[in-house]
Formats: sequence, structure tokens, C-alpha cells
Amino acid sequence: MKRLLALAVVVAAGCGGSGDKKATEVVLVTHDSFAISKRVERAFERESGLRLRILQSGDAGEALNRALLTAGNPEGDVFFGVDNNLLSRALDGKLFAPYKPKALDRLDDQFLLDDRHRVTPVDHGEVCLNFDRGWFASHRIAPPRTLLDLTRPRFRKLLVVENPATSTPGVAFMLATVAQFGEQGWRRYWERLRKNDVLVTDGWEEAYTVRFSGAAGSKGRRPVVVSYASSPAAEVFFAGRKLAEAPTGVVDSSCFRQVELAGVLRGAPNEEGARKLVDFMLSPRFQAEVPLSMFVFPVRRGVPLPEVFRKHAIVVQKPLELPPNAIGANRDRWIREWTATVLR
Repeated sequence: MKRLLALAVVVAAGCGGSGDKKATEVVLVTHDSFAISKRVERAFERESGLRLRILQSGDAGEALNRALLTAGNPEGDVFFGVDNNLLSRALDGKLFAPYKPKALDRLDDQFLLDDRHRVTPVDHGEVCLNFDRGWFASHRIAPPRTLLDLTRPRFRKLLVVENPATSTPGVAFMLATVAQFGEQGWRRYWERLRKNDVLVTDGWEEAYTVRFSGAAGSKGRRPVVVSYASSPAAEVFFAGRKLAEAPTGVVDSSCFRQVELAGVLRGAPNEEGARKLVDFMLSPRFQAEVPLSMFVFPVRRGVPLPEVFRKHAIVVQKPLELPPNAIGANRDRWIREWTATVLR
């Protein structure tokens, strides 16, 4: 119902035009995992004089596909949630209008992925193998330390991953294997995982909360899952009691960097308001909100991390990476090859 109401507001605003009627709201189009507190939402509204509407439409891939269908005649003003692994799809679809935010010089260059400023980095996180510390301790087996470990007989039927055709963490993990083993070796690696009975799910929700044994309240039986470097911090934060150590760990060498970006939608009904919102998303107030609202890391330098992140989230110093242009040129082919290799 909320989505329908938000969509109705956007359509009404578009029909009314912007010629002689001052815009009073800005609409953020995003995925279902986007979250900010009411306190920060109200801060933006006070500073901008605009009402913020949030239109969520499925996971990141679904939200992007929906936005591309309306490119040039968008449902809102700003899109947030395209990542470096899907960026070429958004840029090729001419989804965004260029805008260079005021605080761009407060960001590290490693996060600046478009020199035409069609997108602005907002947060980053690393997709990594996570493991259930308790399971491995009780079975007296050392947890995996490398990607290659998961092909060994003692890890048979222990791993659950997401399908890259339907999941953004799935795409990132597939790209991690390409970065690690190269064009000639990554498919052989997946053949070995398949022989070792890897379990594939459509998305992160099922993989982590249902199939993974280390998630709070889960009855899953697989002690290794593709998740995030910040997942241990989330487990501690939501535990409801003090924990000296997170119940889950991260395989540092498996991590692949994921940068989430926002942009002013081409044809936005309120382009001025869209620019204000993108500026606000780089402000210290919004950036400080990112860790405990979406469990990812801020991109602005100097933003302090909350204690649970400092103690339990893994800061990956050298994540696996691929150039965005290489991802754009090969991603869809790699997904087809992955599907033929793993799901045949």
C-alpha cells in the first residue's frame, strides 16, 4: 500500500509539471534494504524544505531493472542502490543526469567510479565468506581460510551461496572467483564447488537466515555462507545481550568490494531537490547513519564508526577487485557461464 501511495504521489507530481508550481517533495527510488532513521529523514526535510518520499521496489537488481524501464521518465528524482557490479547497466541505459556533489573531495578516489559524475558513491561493503564459529569448534574442524579450501573434501556440503543471476551478493562472489582465479580458472573452481555439493539459493535472505547455521534463530545446517564483512557486527548488535566475540567470522581473503551509488535520475520532476538529496547523502550526518542502518561502511573520510563496527566488523585492507569496465564488458557472459557450470 505504501508503494502504491508513493507511486501515486510521483505520478501526480509529474502530471502537474514544474513550470509554475514550486516542488515540495523529492522522491528517492531504491531497494528494500535501504533504511535511515526518522531523525535523519527529518533533518534532511528541515535543511532542504522538502518532504522526502521513499519508493522501494524489491532487491537491488529488481529496483534497477524497474528504474531502467522508466529511464527518462522516472518514478522519482534520485536512485540509490546501483553498485559497481551493475553500474555499466545503469550507465548504458542512460539512467542518470550528471551532477558533481559539493563534498566529493571528502571521498577517497578509490570510490569515484565515473569521471562524468553521473553517479555518486554513498557507502561500501565487502562481500565475503562468513562462517559459524560454534559449528567448527564443536566439530573440531578448522574453518576455511581461502576460497580454495572450500573445494576440499572436509568442506563437502558446508557452503551455501547466492545465484548471481538473481542476487547482488551472488554477483560479487562470482566476481571474487574471477578476480582470484582468472578467466582460465574460475569456472574450474566452480566445477569443484559443484562436485563438493555447494548449495545455491536465489538470494541473501534465504542463504543467510534460513540455510546458514550461524545466523541468530536459524535452523540451517550449512556453516559457511556468502555474506558481508559487517555481518559479524550485525550478529552482535542484534543479539540482545553483550557478546565478547561475534558468533560468526569472516574469511578475509575471499572478500570482494561492493560500492553503492546514487544519482539524479534523468528527467527527474524535481532535479534541484534531487541534487540536495545527493548532497545530503554525503553529509556527516547521513554518513554516520550508514553503519547501523544498512550495516555497510561510509565513504566520507573522517566519519567515526560505531563501537560494534570497530570491534566486530572486518575492515578488509586488500579486497579482491575487478575494473568496472571489465565487469561491464563481461558480467552477463560470466553469469551465463556460471549458470551452465553450476546449475546444469
